[in-house]
Amino acid sequence: MPVTVDGENVKLAVITYRPPGPGPFPTLIFHHGSTGRGTDPALFGRPYNPQIQAEWFMARGWAVVAPSRRGRGGSEGFYDEGFALDRSSGYTCETPLSLAGADRALRDVDAITSLILAQPFVDRSHIAVAGQSRGGILAVAWSGRQPTIPRAVINFVGGWVGSRCPTASAVNQALFNRGAPYGRPMIWLYGDKDPFYPLSHSRANFAAFQSAGGRGAFHEYAPGEGLNGHQIGSAPSLWGVTLEAYLTAQGLPTRAP
Repeated sequence: MPVTVDGENVKLAVITYRPPGPGPFPTLIFHHGSTGRGTDPALFGRPYNPQIQAEWFMARGWAVVAPSRRGRGGSEGFYDEGFALDRSSGYTCETPLSLAGADRALRDVDAITSLILAQPFVDRSHIAVAGQSRGGILAVAWSGRQPTIPRAVINFVGGWVGSRCPTASAVNQALFNRGAPYGRPMIWLYGDKDPFYPLSHSRANFAAFQSAGGRGAFHEYAPGEGLNGHQIGSAPSLWGVTLEAYLTAQGLPTRAP
């Protein structure tokens, strides 16, 4: 999809899932995360395909759109979401650079969302936003700046910098707290033994979000065999019932028509 962001004309790659029929469909916009520590440029161009979550939603009559931000997953432009000054060191722990990278990502989200909402198969009155890891915290923060658009916000193991950074709590809480103006309940889904965001860290982020006026529920799960806590998005058996109840409470469908 062609967008203009920061005065630059680029095309952003998008993966789209649609159920049978002409629509319009309730639509989930799903945002991707980082590339681990950001030290392997070979990973930057690899698309993130949230296939398991997309199929879960599509089975319930939803379309799912997963855009890639600048420089990621086949999108044009430069990937610059909070790197150290020496890019070979990967993502930075320095608060100003890290937050500037998040702001850049949010501008990409702004640009692509307006195009997604204009698609004829999208029911603009039934929109949800979600994301994995960095995509999860972006979904939360973006909803605070566009509170009238999404009816639901789903955060899968979200965070911007991992707990290895001494600034992790300050950076992550600053971004999560931007979601407080959304004003309606969100759902946060986290797993034990997450190598980036231990449950103690994520619980503290949620408490700070609530203290800032944010509303929602925090759910935690023990990952199944072969998974760590950062991978629970690929296990709907853990969170499916809870997510159905949340969507129903927001007046959104959980059964295909």
